[in-house]
Amino acid sequence: MSRNREPLVSLLLYRAFKWSILSPLLHFYFKGKTYGVEHVPLEGPLVVVSNHASDFDPPFLAISVRRPVAFMAKEELFKVPVFASLIRLYGAYPVKRGSADRSAIRAALSYLENGWAAGLFLEGTRTPDGRINDPKLGAALIASKTQAPLLPVCLWGTEKIKAQGKALPVATPLTIRIGEPIAPPPAGDRAALTAVTQQCVAAINAMHALGR
Repeated sequence: MSRNREPLVSLLLYRAFKWSILSPLLHFYFKGKTYGVEHVPLEGPLVVVSNHASDFDPPFLAISVRRPVAFMAKEELFKVPVFASLIRLYGAYPVKRGSADRSAIRAALSYLENGWAAGLFLEGTRTPDGRINDPKLGAALIASKTQAPLLPVCLWGTEKIKAQGKALPVATPLTIRIGEPIAPPPAGDRAALTAVTQQCVAAINAMHALGR
């Protein structure tokens, strides 16, 4: 497997999990629609940026861009040896509470150097309506250090998956839209980091406004 791609074992695990569980869940249970897959570079480092409203967002985002996406996960998930090995192969990396920014940046840079796509939620946390209002500069900073393009992705409807008083996920219709890649900002230019971040936010919120 080329250094310009994820390790073969990670790619195989991703495809197995995608077609056996995640794709049927997204397309049949949630009646998911995906637009813009032609915009996704299938090789080389890529910074995937998105809005965030549900715990379902990372896996649904990854299967929609047709390649494994490395995401941070709380370190408690890595205390079970076999499970930890599996989620590492799938692209998850541990982050300690209180040091998420520093740990996430170091881990994302490491994955990007090995040809992965690294996923970051621009607001850094879930929002109640799925829109981005207070973006952080971390994704643009990582893109500037690696000169990897940024890929804006919008997840619409995921904030309705979990409803108060319901044990099972609500079968709400979901739509995922993928925008055109955005060039990374030059390294060391904070104004450019802000400008590119706002460009990503504008693209994602515009896709969100399209609705279903």
